[in-house]
Amino acid sequence: MLVLRTRTSSALVLGAFLGITALGCGGASSEPQTAGSLRYAEDARLAYEEAMEAFEDKNWELAKELFREVKRKFSYSRYARLAELRMADADWESDKLAEAIAGYRTFVRTHRTDAEVPYARYRIVKGLFNQVSDTLLLPPAEERDQATTREAYRELRSFLQDYPAGKFAPEAEHMLKVVTGRLVRHELYVARYYLKRDNFDATVARIQYALRTYDGSGLEPEAIVLLGETYLKMHKKAEAKEAFEQVLAKYPESPFATPARNFLDELR
Repeated sequence: MLVLRTRTSSALVLGAFLGITALGCGGASSEPQTAGSLRYAEDARLAYEEAMEAFEDKNWELAKELFREVKRKFSYSRYARLAELRMADADWESDKLAEAIAGYRTFVRTHRTDAEVPYARYRIVKGLFNQVSDTLLLPPAEERDQATTREAYRELRSFLQDYPAGKFAPEAEHMLKVVTGRLVRHELYVARYYLKRDNFDATVARIQYALRTYDGSGLEPEAIVLLGETYLKMHKKAEAKEAFEQVLAKYPESPFATPARNFLDELR
């Protein structure tokens, strides 16, 4: 009996010792982990704020270098994602539109659910819009290649579909109207080119394409009058009459209502 009690007591003591040791080890490992996480987040914040100081001082290259370090050293923190955006912002502020747009696109593609995605997408459409702005050193807008303008049109429509009531929506609507007008103006320019060469079918095709594809440009009355004129040259009086009547019915206040009415008087 004595031997049994001794063995039992030894087992209890050993179990208690092991339990205390395990508890001590668990406590020691969890506490540094929490402190490390807090220290990591704090270091990320301080590094980001240092980069922001350079950004606010308009030292764009230094700011980009510091943001790049934030992204590299603290890739698992919220500040790494913010640093990506600020690098694109630095390119934007230093008039590197192509680089800025590429940076915003990367952010949107990589962080699709991030709260800053609407801002990044707004910057993309704004950058594309700025790229198609008029300058005195370039040919008239309607004579230029419209690839960037069409890209801006697609991006703006997509942006407004996704954020119709967002804070950037009013400006995006204005940009879309301008871009749409630019594209229609180009189509009418090409249509008149064909009309001068008596290529009436091509003229009609370009006008109809513009009316069908780019709604809301504000140039509809001009386009329809041009369509009516082309039909007259093709000796299609019924189609011409229908076009001019459409202008008077839908756009009675337009300046193009006057030539539409004059053409109708000639057809009577």
